[in-house]
Amino acid sequence: MRHSLGLRRVFVVSLALAACLATTGTGSAAPPGGERARIDFAQRYRALQHGGVVRAANTSITCGTPVTREASCDGARAGVAGVNDDFEMAYVDVDDDPNTYNSSTAEVRLPPRSRVSYARLYWGGNLRVGEQKPPKDNGRVLIAEPGGRYKPVVADTPVGHRVTDGTDAFQASADVTRLVRSSGAGAYTVAQVNVAKGHSKAGAWGGWTLVVAYENAAQPLRRIALWDGFDAIGAGGHRQTVRLRGVPAPTTGGIVGVVAYDGDRGRLGDTVGVSAGRGPVVPLTDDANPVGDALNSTISEPGRPIRRTPAHPSTLGYDSDVYPLTGGPGARRGDLTVHLSSQDQAWAGVVFAAVDARR
Repeated sequence: MRHSLGLRRVFVVSLALAACLATTGTGSAAPPGGERARIDFAQRYRALQHGGVVRAANTSITCGTPVTREASCDGARAGVAGVNDDFEMAYVDVDDDPNTYNSSTAEVRLPPRSRVSYARLYWGGNLRVGEQKPPKDNGRVLIAEPGGRYKPVVADTPVGHRVTDGTDAFQASADVTRLVRSSGAGAYTVAQVNVAKGHSKAGAWGGWTLVVAYENAAQPLRRIALWDGFDAIGAGGHRQTVRLRGVPAPTTGGIVGVVAYDGDRGRLGDTVGVSAGRGPVVPLTDDANPVGDALNSTISEPGRPIRRTPAHPSTLGYDSDVYPLTGGPGARRGDLTVHLSSQDQAWAGVVFAAVDARR
């Protein structure tokens, strides 16, 4: 694929055309409010419509040279064994543009005759590994639509950025509805996620997720909700609970999606669960996310996997998972609540859901 607009040129253009970015749907000149060490989860988008939610996602970094004799990069990528602090981590770079140092692609899969109602791009990672990345570029990435060239995206809300215990973690996001609505389904490429490479005890990790809500008359009537924030989980026993107000726990079916950072495969104690109001928490699990290891460096969804490049089963530290809901928590009344917990430190960034509306 060719995305020939280089980074230096893109950011010069972005400065010159800052006033235009708001009208193109690729962000504003600078993130309002700068950076915050913690951002409370809040509702970003909500709708009651015939349709649903899909997402594209991929990692921006992967394993390189092992730092222990037992580690195998091929095995770690395949999900057999290995975590990011077993390796000198290296960038993923799938495009043919010499001006980008990381890039990856993933498919937005929409049913025929769908109309995009909202789309938001999230990206983040660790800035301090073998190298220290400056935070000035946390709020900037490049995106290319299917068959298109790179366009600058600038965060349009405060960037979550916190330094603690060997990590320098961040997440940023921007509304890209106009771009995705006009471009439709297909493979999107995201480049220049400001993540560090190398080796440290904390490890290197980072990636991106594009969440897309759509309308489609042939689909069931669904309640759709997108929430985001930025907070550590696992550190000091801290858990994250996100109550999706106005979205009742389903009696029939639906999906829940979660984006999290620095979840290590094989280190048990991670849980993603749901409840109806204050009812009991029901752990979510599937073939890709076993009970007790929910934050296990996977990009997963029900049914046929989305196409992405690279398509490593293990991302070594980035989770963007979509779980099926079978209606279990709907036996009780109350808003759908998503619970995230971890034994090791991880970071929660995004929660979304689409559930069949009660008739």
